[in-house]
Amino acid sequence: MRSSWLRLFAVLMAFGLIAAACGSDSDSGDSASVDAAEDARAAAEAAQAEAEAALEEAEARAAEAEAAAEAAAGGDSTPADDRPFVGEIVRVSGPERSPEDWESLEVAFDVLEERTGMTIIYTGSADWESEINVQLAAGNPPDISIFPQPGKLADFARDDLILPLPDDVMAEVEANWGAGAIGFGTVDGVQFGVPNKNDLKSLVWYKPAVFEANGWAIPQTWDEFIALTDTIIASGEMAPLCVGIESGTATGWTFTDWVEDMMLRFQGPEVYDQWVTNEVKFSDPGVQEVFQTIIDLWNKEGAVYASGGSIAATPFAAGNAEALIDEQCAMVRQASFFSGFLPDGTSDQVSVFYFPALTADERPVLGAGTLAGAFTDSPAVWEVMKYFATPEYANVRQAKIKELKTEEGQDESMTLSGFNTANLNVDRELWAPLEQGFIEILQNAAVFRFDGSDLMPADVGAGTFWTESTALVNGEKTVAEATEAIDASWPSE
Repeated sequence: MRSSWLRLFAVLMAFGLIAAACGSDSDSGDSASVDAAEDARAAAEAAQAEAEAALEEAEARAAEAEAAAEAAAGGDSTPADDRPFVGEIVRVSGPERSPEDWESLEVAFDVLEERTGMTIIYTGSADWESEINVQLAAGNPPDISIFPQPGKLADFARDDLILPLPDDVMAEVEANWGAGAIGFGTVDGVQFGVPNKNDLKSLVWYKPAVFEANGWAIPQTWDEFIALTDTIIASGEMAPLCVGIESGTATGWTFTDWVEDMMLRFQGPEVYDQWVTNEVKFSDPGVQEVFQTIIDLWNKEGAVYASGGSIAATPFAAGNAEALIDEQCAMVRQASFFSGFLPDGTSDQVSVFYFPALTADERPVLGAGTLAGAFTDSPAVWEVMKYFATPEYANVRQAKIKELKTEEGQDESMTLSGFNTANLNVDRELWAPLEQGFIEILQNAAVFRFDGSDLMPADVGAGTFWTESTALVNGEKTVAEATEAIDASWPSE
């Protein structure tokens, strides 16, 4: 039986939880803030209790239906369904929430549900960061959560909040993923995360027809990239760059991606690794140089088109995608998932080039991805975790996303899905040629580094690095002030 209505219920409850947890007024004074926080916490706990009660009721109804079916069959006590997890419910949360992500997860989970008899309830939230913390504080986490940051997974692992992978799950992971992808779910030598999907970040999106019409060449080095931006500004045709960093509670992460890509290029992978682990500080002159280089570029007159009126108010993806197609700008530096935000029927108008390094011979790759971690120790939960590691899971999701994104009359083989993976055994033919190239780069990059902010402690990588970067972009702080504040926030151990 499909469990769509249960998943919908979980989403609605999540919206209620978020509203309750975020409803306090920060301008009402200290006492009012405390009262509001207590009210929000109580409301969140009440919403969770209601969700639990509803799920218990659903389970009871399922049991009644099963009993009624047995009675109708003449009271035969022999189970009609010998699938291993009939009647069991596994709750999964994560940050994925677009219609395509949602439906592809639904279809992928349906495959496992049909095979095992379990029901999988997925809750997607734009405020996953806040929500998972509230759930843990209330003692009611999901069975599994999909983590957008390895740093958050590592924090939970070190606090004994999530579980290490059992041998059979680990065997499935090792059969389908390379050491680099697996390593991002390893914490202090123990494997806690199952790779879920991946993004390639060192990309610049552009319209080949626009470049050809204006005689603009693809830059091969950083100096050529800067020279191209100056040429485009001087042309008066459009801004060279579309930039936006708005992303709800995660506003600022787009700037951190630029920093990470630039750190790999300006400082090299060894210094990058030291920076991620706090051996090299944010206030280090080399890091500050990277911050200043980005800000100087973004603040250059005519360099940036921001559809939201300012960089901080412009959504990181959809607005930039439309502006690129409408030729308000010539380039968008964004990850491979950007293809999922292009207006319908326009994917054949765009292409990508490698975000240039200092020299044409250097080609370090920045990437990211999600990992699944388990809070509940049960056979059904581990069956879902094992499924996440399989090529079947990725293939089913990819096929559904392409189906949803393909317009009538469009060649589905050319449809860009925005869903990419470093799984070694997926059917690459399910991806468009451009995205097959993404997968090949992800699987074979000689110098590949995971998104640095995602590897840092969550208070930094998903906290002050975002907020201080936003303050810098808004002109509220200098590079020195922002980087020193990030350093001060790093956990002492």
